[in-house]
Amino acid sequence: MSREEPPMMYGWQYQGTDGGWWIVMMIGMVLFWAILVIGLVALLRHNRPTPPHVSASSTAAAVAILQERFARGELTEEEYTRRLAILKESS
Repeated sequence: MSREEPPMMYGWQYQGTDGGWWIVMMIGMVLFWAILVIGLVALLRHNRPTPPHVSASSTAAAVAILQERFARGELTEEEYTRRLAILKESS
């Protein structure tokens, strides 16, 4: 008695594999999209304009606002001197 071979389907013969390759393909697809998204985010962050540096005119405007707030009584003298010192250090 001879055993018959199972019929071939589209050139593939069943070899008893469990079809676990879909897991590998799924992980590969997730990695592909993750690398693509991370690359795009890195590219966009690299090409965005940098914020302007603090200039003397912006420091002068900040000091003027600070003086106005002190004149209106919104700040105490200690707060005013502390904030003024911080502004002068940053310029």
